[in-house]
Amino acid sequence: MRDCYRYIILIVMMVCTLSLQAQSDRGLIRMGNRAFHAQKWTKAEINYRKALAKNSSNSQALYNLGCALLQQDKDSMAVEQFEKASKIENNPFRRSKSYHNIGVIMQKQRQYAQAIDAYKMSLRDNPGDNETRYNLALCKKLLKNNPNQQNKKNDKNKDKNKNKDKKNQNNKKEDQNQNQNKKGQNQDKNKNQNQRHEQKMSRDNADQLLNAAIQQEKATKQKMQRNMSQPKSRNLDKNW
Repeated sequence: MRDCYRYIILIVMMVCTLSLQAQSDRGLIRMGNRAFHAQKWTKAEINYRKALAKNSSNSQALYNLGCALLQQDKDSMAVEQFEKASKIENNPFRRSKSYHNIGVIMQKQRQYAQAIDAYKMSLRDNPGDNETRYNLALCKKLLKNNPNQQNKKNDKNKDKNKNKDKKNQNNKKEDQNQNQNKKGQNQDKNKNQNQRHEQKMSRDNADQLLNAAIQQEKATKQKMQRNMSQPKSRNLDKNW
């Protein structure tokens, strides 16, 4: 019975601990919100970061941190937090706000093509947002009046494709070089085989010629010996 009570107490303590941890990051967010509304941006940032230290997957803390950074003109850091929030936020309405703010930052930096992409993502999650729709139309008009922005985007894609083509060409050239080396190695191998075959044939011919010379010499010697063993004919002297 005592073991059962201990087990129940342990479970209750674990639940309380988890609850306190959850309340802790939410409490820090509330503190950050109060600082934010008081326009104490740095203090708000600190509290939001503390909340994320407690729970790094808290999308609200990520979004609010992005807003605090945006108020401090830390645009690139703010975009990073909004992107993180948009990836883990399940609520489409809140996710649309992250994309909207990314669009605002890109628009402020006159990166209209990127702003258009962000506003489109925002409208997918919240089609009724008239402010985002207006900003999208404005950026499209600004991009039309500044074609260099679109050219820069196209140039990036061209450079990416160019690098890809260059890599493919290098791979193709490398394959050709390997094939040529392999072909050269095969030619050298065949050449060496031919040379060995020719050398073998030369040795065989030399052996044949030597054997023929020996046989001829032997035959000549035997013929001479036969001639020496036979009596020579004599011419008889005439009488006087």
